[in-house]
Amino acid sequence: MKTFGASKEFIKGEDLDWEVVGEGLKRKIMGYDDKIMLVKVHFEVGAVGQMHEHYHSQVTYVESGSFDVTIDGNTQTLKGGDSFYIPPHAMHGAICTEAGVLIDVFSPIREDFME
Repeated sequence: MKTFGASKEFIKGEDLDWEVVGEGLKRKIMGYDDKIMLVKVHFEVGAVGQMHEHYHSQVTYVESGSFDVTIDGNTQTLKGGDSFYIPPHAMHGAICTEAGVLIDVFSPIREDFME
């Protein structure tokens, strides 16, 4: 596993640029070390987080909006104030039905996001 050190202790969202990661999708990496990472992801209506899997544990907080979230074939509609857990290697994805923001926590760090 590569090492990326750690982010600054204090990070102001307004100081970070959005990284466009797909149609209607952009993200900011809000903090990390090699064991954990916090990512803010903005979705426009209709944007899709494609089905995928990874070896990381993931917990996501729905800050705002509405999302149809699928984890291992089970789909639920989640709105601001809800959250979900994705175990390692579980197939998952999301479709945004009302523009909003997801706050993702990964353990360990998503190395692919750092490259």
